[in-house]
Amino acid sequence: MNLFIRLILVSILSRFRSKVSVLGPCMTPFRCSPSDLDVLRHMNNGTYLSIMDLARVDLMIRAGLWADLNKNGMYPVVVAESIRFRKSLKLFERFYIETTVLGWDEKAFILQQRFLRGADVIAEAIVRARFLRKAGGSVLPTEILSLGKVDITSPPLPPAIAAWNQNQI
Repeated sequence: MNLFIRLILVSILSRFRSKVSVLGPCMTPFRCSPSDLDVLRHMNNGTYLSIMDLARVDLMIRAGLWADLNKNGMYPVVVAESIRFRKSLKLFERFYIETTVLGWDEKAFILQQRFLRGADVIAEAIVRARFLRKAGGSVLPTEILSLGKVDITSPPLPPAIAAWNQNQI
């Protein structure tokens, strides 16, 4: 229920935040709530992944894609993700998730999402995400980019991320 309430808040508040590029970066603010905690009283590792979903929704809304995706019967799905934890988040601490599209291939986008508390990197993740049609079938990244009025080729991925991405295909 906590994430559903956060989804509603993100959906509303994103409309009042500054616009961002389809490729980011997009800074999404959060606060660690009591339902985010595990038995050791820091944010549960699974909660990080769920909150990353909300930050990606924020990016799509603020980039102006969300309405077009819904109108065209398209939706995003995560294909793979890898996260590295560096520090803990404790109750009521504020943090941001910085979401940036690093690049794409013929099927999916590769994003970086970093949890930041001030200048400290709390956790960082790489995400491979695709878009599907509600009527069935895949949506090419070029179609999503055209909805966002982006007409560029993918920048080269850093070698370690390119290798990770190849292992996910």
